[in-house]
Amino acid sequence: MTPSSYRPIQVFLHWAIFLLVLACYGLTYNGLFFAKGDPGRVWAWWGHISLGLLLTAFIASRIVARFALGAPPLSQDVTALEAIAAKGTHIVLYILMIAIVGLGIALTWLRGDALTFFGLITIPAPVGADRNLAQLVKDVHELCADAILIVAGLHAAAALWHHYVRRDDVLTRMLGR
Repeated sequence: MTPSSYRPIQVFLHWAIFLLVLACYGLTYNGLFFAKGDPGRVWAWWGHISLGLLLTAFIASRIVARFALGAPPLSQDVTALEAIAAKGTHIVLYILMIAIVGLGIALTWLRGDALTFFGLITIPAPVGADRNLAQLVKDVHELCADAILIVAGLHAAAALWHHYVRRDDVLTRMLGR
């Protein structure tokens, strides 16, 4: 590892969170292919919640690692405006990650369901079901989920631009090489 790259745990958490976000998003729409009451729909919802809880643990670990280990310095080729954009994008991504998992937990409980992590751990709802509030929370949860895909897509596009056009080390810092 060079001083300009992230630590292996940071690289692992970055890519694991990326894959978990995609998996959760995919499971949400997988549920649309099944009728209500179909075991496949129940499985997709159960998997979405379980992976969402795993995502919550990884996000918390990522935040701890970020504070404990910091971030490598940006290349000297990165302009001041690019540095501001990068910092802003990372802040927005962290806010969206926290919001998505927090809203997902609240949504599950407001629907009157318990949180379950692959059936191994179950956390009953500490509040009563509230379908109206659940619908509002669901709408915001979905909006944040769509937003994170857009922001992460822009983040990835910027990294690829830096790698292939600017030919600097912005992308390679997070590739674990």
